[in-house]
Amino acid sequence: MSAPTHTRPHPATRAGAAGRLPWWALALPVLAFTALLTLILNPSEAHAAAGEPVISHLFERIQQLTAR
Repeated sequence: MSAPTHTRPHPATRAGAAGRLPWWALALPVLAFTALLTLILNPSEAHAAAGEPVISHLFERIQQLTAR
């Protein structure tokens, strides 16, 4: 009694144009990142900015925690 042999599955083909991301799938996160980075680097242009930038307090706190 012989065992049945299994045939190899066909190798996956490239998806082509259907497998690629549209241009805006990369452009929108890059645009959002640059907008947020601009607000962090120049908080005076942010409408909700208070007297001192919050990012400097965050860096000071991180420095204090890592110094311990």
